[in-house]
Amino acid sequence: MFQRLLLEDSAALFTIVAFITAASIFVTISWRALRMKRPQLEHFENLPFTTATPAARHDADPV
Repeated sequence: MFQRLLLEDSAALFTIVAFITAASIFVTISWRALRMKRPQLEHFENLPFTTATPAARHDADPV
């Protein structure tokens, strides 16, 4: 019975540590996104369109 009490305390500790870790990652990513410089922001806005993509197989001319 007393062994379960010890596990409950460690489970709560692991939950708190996991929440703090996830929250710190989220805050760090948000902070870096908000402080991004304008040229880098414009680069990321157009990123999917900077390179031409090849035609898909079903778009190619049939032989």
